[in-house]
Amino acid sequence: MSSDLTFALRLADAADAITRSRFRATDLVVERKPDRTPVTDADTAVEDAVRGLLAEEFPTDTVAGEERGGTVGAGRAWVLDPIDGTKNFLRGVPVWATLIALVEDGSPTVGVVSAPALGRRWWAARGEGAWMSTDGVQRRIGVSGVRDLEDAYLSTTDLGSWVRYHSRERYLALVDACWESRAFGDFYQHCLVAEGALDVAAEAIVNPWDVAPLQVLVEEAGGRFTDLDGVPTFDGGSALSTNGFVHDAALALLKHADHPAHDL
Repeated sequence: MSSDLTFALRLADAADAITRSRFRATDLVVERKPDRTPVTDADTAVEDAVRGLLAEEFPTDTVAGEERGGTVGAGRAWVLDPIDGTKNFLRGVPVWATLIALVEDGSPTVGVVSAPALGRRWWAARGEGAWMSTDGVQRRIGVSGVRDLEDAYLSTTDLGSWVRYHSRERYLALVDACWESRAFGDFYQHCLVAEGALDVAAEAIVNPWDVAPLQVLVEEAGGRFTDLDGVPTFDGGSALSTNGFVHDAALALLKHADHPAHDL
């Protein structure tokens, strides 16, 4: 295991200690950001703690996080989402996670997704494969072998986002082409693609910190990760992860939106 991945897992441990203590806390503080999305005291506490550890270990690396800002440029940058699924977190739904990625010269090379309320963690590094642990039991993971959309299991986060940012009709065309669809949402659906439990996960709108670790996870698991224009990137504003076999067919149904996607 690379030293960067080992350190990223240490960061996830520190994050888990905070999120576990604040999940379902009766004194949880919730505020609303300018974009109307919620933020809790746990979100900011996690990002501040992780930034502090990064400053000690890698003082010259840049950091970009959902709550404290920052940009990803040339060189090494850590991309953080302290709690992906904040709405779930504040409502007591256990599907949320801390997302940590190391991006080098614009490409994610390390990714960790830690979901302590589910007892699950996923991680990957370039050339080292994709892995997960369930209640501490580790195993290597890989995508499914489903080759046709008519046999594929599909997930998204929110149908309303397709109405606002892409095309409800295009997404429903993909639903109709697949065997089954659900809305597992956020990080979880892409992790399930990497595990081989799902075949397609599609999102009309994402921020870089929502998906940076998921790109390397899905790709190291043998799948494909692109935006809805087919570009293999985490910062294209949208996301499509698949087992690879059905990627082009799914992309063809989604690619021609009725109106262009917007930045969040």
